[in-house]
Amino acid sequence: QVQLVESGGGLVQAGGSLRLSCAASGSIFSIYAMGWYRQGPGKQRELVARITSGGSAVYADSVKGRFSISRDNAKNTVYLQMNSLKPEDTAVYYCNANRNVFNYWGQGTQVTVSS
Repeated sequence: QVQLVESGGGLVQAGGSLRLSCAASGSIFSIYAMGWYRQGPGKQRELVARITSGGSAVYADSVKGRFSISRDNAKNTVYLQMNSLKPEDTAVYYCNANRNVFNYWGQGTQVTVSS
């Protein structure tokens, strides 16, 4: 069992930056692939970025070059650095931990980007 707690969301103007954090507890953090997903108003949840246990990262096309995912296994934490934010980035951002059939979610943190 893994517990995930996100933080760092908020209100920011377009062009600004935010850094999301997701603290994990309850299991061996380093063995899990970690991801950030988001769900905007009236939209389905979508993958934003994902980082494997080995540190390889993938990004949604819409955030490439603007967002960066990283992990600190010593702190059991995964980060999402978001730069050049756009109004269309407005969403609830969820942290995810995945390994084989095991899949865990945080409660989400709201990011609102004003134009």
